[in-house]
Amino acid sequence: MTEMLRRRILWGGLALVLLVCNGLIIAKERLLASGETLLLELAPRDPRSIMQGDYMRLRYSLMREIDNALGDQEDVATADGYVIATLDEDSVARFQRLAQSADEAGASEVAMLYRIRGGRVKIASDAFFFQEGLGEFYEAARYGEVKVSPGGDVLLVGLRDRDKRPMQPALIDVE
Repeated sequence: MTEMLRRRILWGGLALVLLVCNGLIIAKERLLASGETLLLELAPRDPRSIMQGDYMRLRYSLMREIDNALGDQEDVATADGYVIATLDEDSVARFQRLAQSADEAGASEVAMLYRIRGGRVKIASDAFFFQEGLGEFYEAARYGEVKVSPGGDVLLVGLRDRDKRPMQPALIDVE
């Protein structure tokens, strides 16, 4: 293989990687801009194990309901599906049923992709990262704010308090 051919392959591979990365970024930006905003109730957590560094582990109540609906299928290590939910007057998602396709959601329902990996159900990100020193502030979180695409993709965009207000700490120096 000549040096020129190696360089072309290298540059072509680099261009392909950049193209794929930019495509993923554009898809997330579109979801942020046009996805349906809804709230996922956070499941109770053990306050002693909430904080692990500069992020908070999240578990959504909807995940427990998916586990319950799967019932004796809990031994499934890997699976994908959709949870169909309705939204209450505050845009909080309420479990209705499980489905194989996002198309199974009715006009007043929303479909969210769930994945089972290693026997654990995941809907959206299970970690929320924040500035060092703000752990106590975020312990008051009761809802995860997410954007959902028509195809069921879910993206965590923030946390909300018990009154469903966005949690945005004041710009402070936390040293």
